[in-house]
Amino acid sequence: MNIENGRQKVAPGLSGIALFKAMPQFRRNTLQAFSDLTHRFGHVVRFKGLWTSFMLTHPSDIEHVLQSNAQNYTKGRSYRVLKSSTGNGLFVSEGDFWRRQRRLAQPAFHRGRIAGFAQTMSDAATEMVEAWTARAARNESVELTAELRRLTLRIVGQTLFSTDLSEETAAISRMLSVGQEHAIRRMFNVVNLPESFPTSSNRRYHKALSEGDRVIYSMIDERRRGEKSETNDLLAMLMRARDEETGEGMSDKQLRDEAFTIMVAGHETTVVALAWAFYLLSQHADVERKLLAELAAALDGRAPTYEDLPKLKYTSMIIQETLRLYPPAWALGRTTISDDEIGSYHIPAKAEIMLFPYITHRHPDFWDEPDEFDPERFAPERAESRSRYAYFPFGGGPRQCIGNNFALMKAQLILATVTQKFRLRPVPGQVIEPDASVTLRPRGGIRMNLQAA
Repeated sequence: MNIENGRQKVAPGLSGIALFKAMPQFRRNTLQAFSDLTHRFGHVVRFKGLWTSFMLTHPSDIEHVLQSNAQNYTKGRSYRVLKSSTGNGLFVSEGDFWRRQRRLAQPAFHRGRIAGFAQTMSDAATEMVEAWTARAARNESVELTAELRRLTLRIVGQTLFSTDLSEETAAISRMLSVGQEHAIRRMFNVVNLPESFPTSSNRRYHKALSEGDRVIYSMIDERRRGEKSETNDLLAMLMRARDEETGEGMSDKQLRDEAFTIMVAGHETTVVALAWAFYLLSQHADVERKLLAELAAALDGRAPTYEDLPKLKYTSMIIQETLRLYPPAWALGRTTISDDEIGSYHIPAKAEIMLFPYITHRHPDFWDEPDEFDPERFAPERAESRSRYAYFPFGGGPRQCIGNNFALMKAQLILATVTQKFRLRPVPGQVIEPDASVTLRPRGGIRMNLQAA
């Protein structure tokens, strides 16, 4: 342990009155406020209020928390807030229960298995583009995030649950939107009323959650009745699972928690990433031209297949660069179990650890021209020299997102399908900015004009 003048070395940062005065700025412009503190204090920033927190932005420190010393860290306070909606699914569960659930779900996301999902993804994207053709002829615009949400929910439903969820987009979107607002409000509040207290916000939250639960429990009920018994999807794998000691299967509540987690995570990341990708392409004609050249050479106007993916290298680099600039999971949280030392500073037990992909991904210590949109920084020869945890849009270590390859393939296929048929251009007059909620959505969505290719 690093000792200075007989005392453990304490990281710089904000405490007491200074922290209290900074809170309004954290609420007004969360991303800028945290970024400014990194430039002011360095890669380890300490916050001392009702509890002690640390913000870490250096790749080696992030690797320490997520990978090399991961056994000393549990999911943080923010995940405990989310637990009221997610339940005890993969996203928030811990210990032996998490390991068991992860082991059960892992086969559904095996690379060989998700390769079989590519045709479903490509077909669904093609149908969306065909529906846009009539709208473009009428000079109608589309709200991009809503369109992508309907598409990705359909894909997640068909591939992982053998169910068409496209008609349930409104209910699931409300559940997600209201749930995010609810979680962020409770994360920032020092004191929260119990969720059972009948405030207007609590009532709205419970109503939205019950709408989403209706969709999930109907899928479970259908399987319990023996319908779709021939399917071998994620839900079937979870329902077949048995406890090694008791032989019992999962309860409906356990199935709901895992289905909820996968359903939300399985589409939200892709929606956010693609919305930003299409926006960035609309602002960078040179990148769009290179993408079109690759698609013309590899596909010549036809829909992409799984076999085409290795040829769509620049398409993949655009997705990766978008995830660098606008990582959907823009912040991650952990809690220390025992005392630790990070960056030569003492980290006490039960401290909250905040990791910010958004800040690390844009830090000039690790990236040249960090705010520029440059997909070629993900060319293999440039990526090799980069620190592993300078880029971690899906987390890392044993708790890296289970569906990262599923999400990347889906995004690559959708981007290729849409771009061959349409140029998306923002409707003038919009203010397009990130909303640092649970995910890094474009605030209010993005309304796009459709220009036929």
